[in-house]
Amino acid sequence: MKTIGIACDHAGYELKETVIAHLKNKGYEVVNFGTDSTESADYPDFAHPLGEAVSGGKVDRGISICGSGNGISMVLNKYDAVRAALCWDDEIVALARQHNDANVLSLPARFIPQDKALKMVDIFLDTDFEGGRHQRRVDKIAPKR
Repeated sequence: MKTIGIACDHAGYELKETVIAHLKNKGYEVVNFGTDSTESADYPDFAHPLGEAVSGGKVDRGISICGSGNGISMVLNKYDAVRAALCWDDEIVALARQHNDANVLSLPARFIPQDKALKMVDIFLDTDFEGGRHQRRVDKIAPKR
């Protein structure tokens, strides 16, 4: 896993820039889906391209950021094979990876400090999915057609 997609709205812009620098420093390739300023922007405009990239396998995992983390997660979870987890502490991030095989970390920029967010990003990238009984549950997430 080396390619990480990232998207945000205006509320998440500053945190996104910090996360991008952190990821690049750790050797990851980053695909930035925007936004690229603090000017008011609509999170779906940036979440949809990230959702397509994760669903289509163009990036290995994703990180999404908006004010609360909720709206951007809602958009992302509309995509097949995307499991976006809204997280606000270390244990939730670890469990989202271990038990749910989350492939997008959604961060609430207005509710967590940058240093905590970076630690959560590291946990998200360094924690493996446990599989086993959890795989059965993850398999049931896919929409019924």
